[in-house]
Amino acid sequence: MKEREKACIKNGIDGIEKYGYLFEGKRLGLVTGPTGLDKQLKPTIDILNNRYDLRVLFSPEHGVRGNFQAGTHVDSYVDEKTGIPVLSLYGDSRKPSPEMLGNIDVLVMDIQDIGSRYYTYLYTMSYCMQACAENKKTFVYLDRVNPIGGTQVEGGILDTRYASFVGMYPITPRYGLTAGELAMLFNSEFGIGCELAVVKAEGWKREMYFDDTDLLWVNPSPNIPSLDAAVLYNGTCLFEGTNISEGRGTTKPFEMIGAPWLDPYRLADKMNGMSLPGVIFRPVYFEPAFSKNRGQQCKGVQIHITDHRSVRPVEIGIKLLYEIMDFDRGKFEWVAPNREKGGYFIDLLTGGDDVRLRHFEADDLIGKWRGESSRFKAYKEKYHIY
Repeated sequence: MKEREKACIKNGIDGIEKYGYLFEGKRLGLVTGPTGLDKQLKPTIDILNNRYDLRVLFSPEHGVRGNFQAGTHVDSYVDEKTGIPVLSLYGDSRKPSPEMLGNIDVLVMDIQDIGSRYYTYLYTMSYCMQACAENKKTFVYLDRVNPIGGTQVEGGILDTRYASFVGMYPITPRYGLTAGELAMLFNSEFGIGCELAVVKAEGWKREMYFDDTDLLWVNPSPNIPSLDAAVLYNGTCLFEGTNISEGRGTTKPFEMIGAPWLDPYRLADKMNGMSLPGVIFRPVYFEPAFSKNRGQQCKGVQIHITDHRSVRPVEIGIKLLYEIMDFDRGKFEWVAPNREKGGYFIDLLTGGDDVRLRHFEADDLIGKWRGESSRFKAYKEKYHIY
């Protein structure tokens, strides 16, 4: 069988020579992570350090080389390969201070996004943009493809009363933009107003998923090991707000959902009976090596994707969550509010309290959210650059 021809893609870093005017003679800072690589997998850190005057690195969640697990407090340190200081944006400070930016003219960012509102890199980006506006620095985003496509929009618009580091602005969970396009939207619509430049990717079309491209997959974060995980994350991430395992600590995070008290066969039958497009549910047993239910046998389902283009992950997540909520209400729990930060985590993820307080049943909530996603889909089109 002839292998499907894949589109030849250049991410922003691969075309950087066309944008030398942004970097030459300037002192640079760089926000990056393990996906900050060119097509030959050479780190953006090394490329900018060899070509230009790279003064400082800024670390989001997971570190500039991917050396920290999810949620781990990141302290400032020195990059062992280049000797360049690394200042943390995932520790005591999440927004660059005037002192952090004092030695640079341009702040560059190069990180692979996964097309989801919950992903913290987006808010590292927005905080950096705010800091650049306040300190009269230029912000440059080296754009990358959206691995889950740029046409599908899904979920409800966040109520800003529930703004947090997993959802800061009134957008949908699946927003159908590249991070560079989203930076343009944030800058214009939410009053950031920084001097912004987006170095475009080349060869990508909005209908393309990552497996339509000739790019090599590098985990955007430790628990997104595949395209399937990235797609499903938009829905199964909601389980982070519950006592149900979202598969962290297994080889299939965000693809497997379970708890010690569930009946995997009944759950799989229920979910398959809904005939949700693009997926099949399989009963599974798993034992997380870390995170929730560590060392305990969990029972649940693995979500197998049969067609990326027809999957509606947010709706899958809601249907699955409601089904599990009703299995045994005495055992299902929401993660308790953090005393320091306040608010239920599920409310921060869903962008409101409709799910936790069950203001709507699943189908009614999905109908409400479809209306909101339709409005956002039309609204965001003016920021399309592909």
